[in-house]
Amino acid sequence: MSGVPPAAASRFPTSLVLLFALIVLAQLATYVLPAGEFERDRGRVIQGTFHQVQADPLPPLTFLTAIPKGLADAQDIIFFVLIVGGVIAVMRATGALDAVIGVAIRRLGSRPALLIGGMVLVFAIGSSTIGMAEEYVAFVPLLVAMCAALGMDAVVAVGIIYVGAGVGYGCAALNPFTVLIAQDIAGLAPTSGQSVRWLLMLGCSAVGVHHLVRYVRRTNTKTTISTTHKMAGAVELGTRHLLVLAAFVLGVGVFVSGAMTRGWYLGELTAILLGLALVTAVVGRLGPNAVANEFCRGATELTTTALLIGFARTIQVVLAEGQVIDTVIHGLAQPLEGLPSFVAALGMLVVQTACNFVIPSGSGQALVTMPIMVPLADLTNVTRQTAVLAYQFGDGFTNMIVPTNAVLMGILALGQIPYERWVRFILPLLVKLYIVAVLALAAAVEFGY
Repeated sequence: MSGVPPAAASRFPTSLVLLFALIVLAQLATYVLPAGEFERDRGRVIQGTFHQVQADPLPPLTFLTAIPKGLADAQDIIFFVLIVGGVIAVMRATGALDAVIGVAIRRLGSRPALLIGGMVLVFAIGSSTIGMAEEYVAFVPLLVAMCAALGMDAVVAVGIIYVGAGVGYGCAALNPFTVLIAQDIAGLAPTSGQSVRWLLMLGCSAVGVHHLVRYVRRTNTKTTISTTHKMAGAVELGTRHLLVLAAFVLGVGVFVSGAMTRGWYLGELTAILLGLALVTAVVGRLGPNAVANEFCRGATELTTTALLIGFARTIQVVLAEGQVIDTVIHGLAQPLEGLPSFVAALGMLVVQTACNFVIPSGSGQALVTMPIMVPLADLTNVTRQTAVLAYQFGDGFTNMIVPTNAVLMGILALGQIPYERWVRFILPLLVKLYIVAVLALAAAVEFGY
């Protein structure tokens, strides 16, 4: 991967060092901030009920004992990531994925803007509609290989995924884990106002694609397709490959249908992937030993990613054990009372952005903050739909940079991208997206969205 320095050569802390430092800082914060909590009704914060509580200081070694708890709390995602690695390795052993990469290189290699734009939009739609995020881990090795063959570095590969995911969450039209929960708390009809969010998703996707294409033009190594095609395009797309790909598409379709109609999530998706591995083995004529070896090899390659996910979750575990998460939320929300409508809407965006650092879960953030923001919206003449939009922007866009986002840190590790390099790439894009968010909120307040 061109231009990506080895993690050991970087003076900036590696992802694991950074996350461990944040775990320690989280524990130190519990000694400074007063413990407090809101009363809750079925998981929802009740406005005006914040009160300080008596909490014993965390034991000195909590930052160590909390790590196994963080790993346990994130076990669904961790095991999902390991299984994804194994399944993708089995699929690659059939040559189907490399053949697809070769086709993409041949047909779109000379038009990177079209290639990047199409993929970003696909990932954005997946996040906007059914809340896909962890599922994208599977695509990292494929996109890294494809981008390398086109003279692009790993930042472009991960950018395609996470720009799409961030925009998809930030402008989610139907995401059941964010916007639908927030709308339910706000007393709004499910999926109401989605036409505006679809337009915002398209506009923000265009901003993200432009940012990626500019980066490609500045950093492209000018590797020619004819030279690199030997790596990804030597395998011609045949009947067996098409059957493997058809099985994959069918499996994704079954999951999408189940997620939308039956509430399926990681458990069901994991089962579908394991079934896909078996089908792939039969279609690709792989022997049992070959399948087992490839599966274990693929899972092994994602061990670092899985560990980072657990360490990232530990930060939230420490803050929760110290009972200071509600204290942070209360302190951020108080200054919004009594502000003019537009200023209050911007304040909500700031609060939601800050909250995502300590509550990286979109659904968790909705359950904690929306019961506070809804009454504030009523007091400041901001519509509840606009309050939901401010929540979406703050949650979704920030997901692209916060180190407490376990999936992001895992994907960066898988792509071998140091965190500081990613920040240099993504920060200018976030500035652009937040400009769009501010303009959107101003229009929403003006027109009573």
